[in-house]
Parts: sequence; structure tokens; C-alpha cells
Amino acid sequence: MNRYPVWKYTIILIALVVGFLYTLPNFFGEAPAVQVSSAKVTIKVDSGTKARVEEVLKAAGIEADFVTLDNTSVKARFGNTETQLKAKDAIQKALIPDAANAGYIVALNLLSRSPTWLTALRAFPMYLGLDLRGGVHFMLQVDMQAALAKKAESLTGDIRTSLREKNVRHSGISRNGQTIEIRFRDTETMAAAKAVLLDLFTDLQSVDVPEGTEYKLTASIKPEAARRVQDQSLKQNITTLHNRINELGVAEPVIQQQGLDRIVVQLPGVQDTAKAKDILGRTATLEVRMVDESSEARAAESGAAAVPFGAERYLERTGQPVIVKKQVILTGENLTDAQPGFDSQTQEAVVNLTLDAKGARIFRDVTRENVGKRMAILLFEKGKGEVVTAPVIRSEIGGGRVQISGRMTTMEANDTALLLRAGSLAAPMEIIEETTIGPSLGAENIAKGFNSVTYGFAAVAAFMCIYYMLFGLFSSISLAVNLLLLVAVLSMLQATLTLPGMAAMALVLGMAIDSNVLINERVREELRNGASAQAAINAGYERAWATILDSNVTTLIAGLALLAFGSGPVRGFAVVHCLGILTSMFSGVFFSRGLANLWYGRQNKLKSLSIGTVWRPTAEIAATPK
Repeated sequence: MNRYPVWKYTIILIALVVGFLYTLPNFFGEAPAVQVSSAKVTIKVDSGTKARVEEVLKAAGIEADFVTLDNTSVKARFGNTETQLKAKDAIQKALIPDAANAGYIVALNLLSRSPTWLTALRAFPMYLGLDLRGGVHFMLQVDMQAALAKKAESLTGDIRTSLREKNVRHSGISRNGQTIEIRFRDTETMAAAKAVLLDLFTDLQSVDVPEGTEYKLTASIKPEAARRVQDQSLKQNITTLHNRINELGVAEPVIQQQGLDRIVVQLPGVQDTAKAKDILGRTATLEVRMVDESSEARAAESGAAAVPFGAERYLERTGQPVIVKKQVILTGENLTDAQPGFDSQTQEAVVNLTLDAKGARIFRDVTRENVGKRMAILLFEKGKGEVVTAPVIRSEIGGGRVQISGRMTTMEANDTALLLRAGSLAAPMEIIEETTIGPSLGAENIAKGFNSVTYGFAAVAAFMCIYYMLFGLFSSISLAVNLLLLVAVLSMLQATLTLPGMAAMALVLGMAIDSNVLINERVREELRNGASAQAAINAGYERAWATILDSNVTTLIAGLALLAFGSGPVRGFAVVHCLGILTSMFSGVFFSRGLANLWYGRQNKLKSLSIGTVWRPTAEIAATPK
């Protein structure tokens, strides 16, 4: 009746081993490290970069605990801070010969002291949030009105081009804020223009009014289209911020939307607020120029001659110099989209660009006049220009759709598209809230959170052992297993632990013991009703399960609501809360019954249970005076 089969004990044992292994990294602490990441999207951090870092450290006589390569950076861990600083200077000197044009970011970081065999099992500690590790917090306000005004300016040029192509004459087109005003001399021409707007510009709505001797047509962006423009601007700004914050070397930054027009940026471990502001406010511009293919320019590329008058020298991603003319043909203002793709004929990776009406007209004219010549696309950031690509113009390109190719890999095409699409902010932003949390305050928060969980667990365990005796000990052990599994799951998910998350842990301990209280009281009730000890154990667990399931499901629903509709600290609390409920159902019922079965299941002539005082109804009647 009260015996588990071997496979159930096997599940319990596996859960304990896995929980122990993935909880263990959180107890080793952190060691000083140096992180090498790319400062430019066009520069890759790969196994070659790792080999260079290892060679630099070996040449400098610096011994690292290990050097590892993850998806975006190379990290080297050291035994103390002094070695860390020496390693940073050596790596920085070797990888960044020109500080004004840095290709890599060499940043100080912290890595777990977990042994390599744990790291090989992909067992990593939880990340610590801003309130536990210290860092900076920014609240950014996106200027949505500027984004709509920019869209209206783009549509103004598109309307002017479309009316010219349809041979619809007008007296003038101008933008007034977020509206576009078009003037006509007669109603027939205005009706023809309205038909063009209705056919080609579905995102616009228009009204017409007479104005003196003329007629004015006022077009504005529809509300649903305006919301779409605002949403796209917000997403592009978030993508751009992600690219920029990579330069800070932050292990787990938080960049998320809050409300309709705000972005929250949290950078754990960053104490230099001025540098963080500089990165967030950085601007990047895109320019299209023609390549100078004269004999003087060819000689200048090889360094045999000076750069010709009216031209400038820039480098491609391969390091090859390119001489381009100073005259700017197009800028990033004319680029509306950039997406990676494949050429339908050669199946090579390409980047497809979409230009606005003004850019499409200029590009068509330039490509028609320069077939067979090279055109360079440059990205300028912090005053430094770099040639992203310099393709050969094969034919006239019209329609505002441009395809960039040139033996790119799929990854390079994705990176180039991202660079062109999110090189600059879609709408201006301003910092409306700024908070700096020092590392000492973070350490104090960790100590307080750890103490709250520890004291809460000790108090609950002491009460259970006193009140329910041996069954209370079973409950306390299952509570410890619940905490072990919860930390293991959070570590496996690489979740970010915050102070609200630690509060949720303390709350989960109090809620998780409810299951064992229900079971123990149910066993007591069966004993009061005259059931045998073995029957009382079986009935107690079987009949308490439905109540435990109902209570946990209703609590889980509330936790999922917090997870779905909350943000920031609320979501951090909800994640730990929901996971704690799931682990408590396993430990409070399945594991605790395994302990009871292991201790009592083999005793065939069991007469009593160590579950505290059982008050029987007959004893109460006998004690009542007549």
C-alpha cells in the first residue's frame, strides 16, 4: 500500500542530482575576468579572436583560469584583480593599436568561479539583477511626434513624385506639422489628386476646403497607421540600443518597452553613468557615394600617391582601402527598410534596400548615368566612416528597391541589413529618469534577501518538527528540496534574480509548506476516525491531493496574470512565484510521500505514527464531566 516502485525512487534521485548540480554554481561566487567583444557589427569575434587572446596572455606571462568563447565575446577568467588589470592592458594593447578606431571592446567583467566540469555540463549561476549587483537604470521617453513628423515628411516627397508621374498639376505641396497640404486651382484637378491618394497612399485620410481662389487638400496619417509608425519606431530604437549597449560589455542588460512611448534600460554592473549616457545617445549616419576610379585614386589606394582632390579614403570590412568621392548621393534619411534575402538566380545572400520616393528618383538617375561603376555605402559613427559594401552598378535601378550583393555569407547579409536598418535612432529620445545603484548597496540587498530566505526556512522547519514530529521532519526536508529545485530551475533558465525574486522565494517557502500541513492534518483525521497507521498514510496523501491541486492552480492563475500583465520587478516576482508553485507540488506531495513510504512502508505491523498529538473524539467525551 505505502511502497514506491523503483522507477519512482529513480525519478526522485535524478531530480535531486540534477537539482544539486545546477544549484551548485551559485555557491562558488564570482571571479575577475576580461571580456573581449566586437565594437563594430562588421568585425566578428570567433575562434581566431580566442586564439589571439590566448597568445597575448602567454606572451605577457599571464596565466588565466580559462579562456572561453560564447556567441558574442571571448572571456578570460583570472584568480585576482591585479592579474585581471594586467591582462586587460595587454589584450587592449594587442587588439586595439589605434584607440581612435577601436575594432574591439576590452571590458572588465565578473565570471562564476564554477569549476570547468560544471561549466561543461552547462551549469551556470543565475544572473544578478540591477538591485543586487548594482548598476544604472534609465527611463527613456521616445518623441513619437517627431517620428510622425518624419513619416509625414517622407510621404510629402512620395506624393509630389506620384502626382508628377500621374500628370496631376498642383499649386504647391507643403508639410504643416504632421499634415500634408496640397493646393489646387480647380476642383477637377483636386478630385484627380484625391483619387491618386486613395489608390497609392492607403495610410492617409484627406479633407478638402476652399481657400480664397484656390482649393486646399489636407492629408493626415490615419490613427491605425500612426500607431503602426510609433510601434515600428519604438522597436527600431530598442534594436539600436541593443547594438550600442554591446559596447559596454554588460552581461545581461534589460532593454524593454514600458507603456506606449517609453523604454527602460537597466545595465547591471555598470557604474560609469557618463559613459552609459554617451553610448545611449550615440548617433550613426548612412551615406551613399560614388567610388573614385581614376588612376590617381587607384594609386592612392595602394598608398603610392595622395588622395585626389574631392575624394576621401575609407576602409572596407576586409581592411581594403577605398577612395570615394566627397559628394553625398543619398543619406540614411532616404532609406526606409533593409532586409536580408537571396538572389533568385545565383542563390547568393543579398541585402534588399527600400528607398523613399526622393531616394528612389535620385538613385534611378545616378545608376542610369554610372552603369559599370562602383557605388559605396558608408556608415559614420563617432566621426569615423567605414565602407559597408561597394558593389558594381550593373544596370539602372528604379522603383526604390535596391539589391546589395558581393559574396556575402548569410550571417554577413543579416548583420549588414541590421546595420543599415538600425544604425541610427528612428525617433529622438530623452532620459526622463536616472538611478545609480552602488555595488555596496547591491551586496547589502543580497545579504538581506539571503537572510530572509534562511530565517524563514529555519522558522518554518522548526515549527513543523515541533508540531508534527517525524512527519514534520519529512515536510522540512521536502521544503529544502523545493528550494533546491527552484534555484536549479532558475539557474538552468539563466534567469535574472532580483530583490522581488528573492522576496518571492521567501513567500514560496511559506506557501509550499501548506501542502504538507494539509497532508499531515488529513493523516491525523484518519487516525482519529480509527484507521490503521498504514491506511491513514495512504488516505492522507490520496485525499489531500485534490485540495492541494485546487489551491495551487488558483494561485498559479494569479501568478500567470502577474507574469502576463506585469513588467519589471513585478515580472521578476511572478517568474519565481510560478516556478515555486510547480516545484512545491513535486516536493510537497511526490517527494514527501517517498520519504514516508521509505520509513514506514516496510513495517507490516505498524501501530503508531510520529505525527504529533492526535486528539481522538472518544478521549474528549471521556474527559467531559457528567
